[in-house]
Amino acid sequence: MTYVFDPGEPPSVEIKGEQKRFAVRRIYCVGRNYAAHVKEMGFDAEREPPFFFTKPADAVVANGAPVPYPQRTDNLHHEIELVVAIGRAGRDVSPSGARELIYGYAVGNDLTRRDLQLAARDKGRPWDVGKAFDHSAPVTAIHPVESVGHIERGRIWLSVNGELRQEADVADMIWNVPEIVAELSSLFALAPGDLIFTGTPAGVGRLQRGDRIEGGVGDMDRLVTTIV
Repeated sequence: MTYVFDPGEPPSVEIKGEQKRFAVRRIYCVGRNYAAHVKEMGFDAEREPPFFFTKPADAVVANGAPVPYPQRTDNLHHEIELVVAIGRAGRDVSPSGARELIYGYAVGNDLTRRDLQLAARDKGRPWDVGKAFDHSAPVTAIHPVESVGHIERGRIWLSVNGELRQEADVADMIWNVPEIVAELSSLFALAPGDLIFTGTPAGVGRLQRGDRIEGGVGDMDRLVTTIV
């Protein structure tokens, strides 16, 4: 097959301890999945069904790589998250069967142009300009389930220039990982290569050029990003 231009290599993420890489198909993100974060954003922390938004696959940024400060914003925010990597196809799966679809886990940062997101939200418009911009999804290597098991609890945290800003436990999620995967699979046919950012705890805040961001979930690799 020939193309009018070279499509290049697909976006991909490193796999911990492997030479092969994880080709990224889609990136799904869960909104408002920690009660304290829901409250800090001005909403009631009721257990409503999770809702989703997306980022482009080529928004992924390798661990340690710099992120350029994005265009058209002066209020860039960090959002540390547990990331789920899907390794098997599934549609309309149950929470009890959701784990069978999971290849592994990683640490991600759902970078957000907060001013653009809030302006869109207030007008009832999609969040794309606030969430789905270039370089908006830094992520660590994926840790296969065989090495880390299924992550149901563990410290999730983020610091900026050594100052702790976000800290909680994965167990604090309103909707846990199997429930998220099951709900998402009722809306989309999940497939190998999908990444799911599972929501962020309280403490989100502004980033500036030159900031060094570090974050982690449990014993997985730390995610390190510098804003340039």
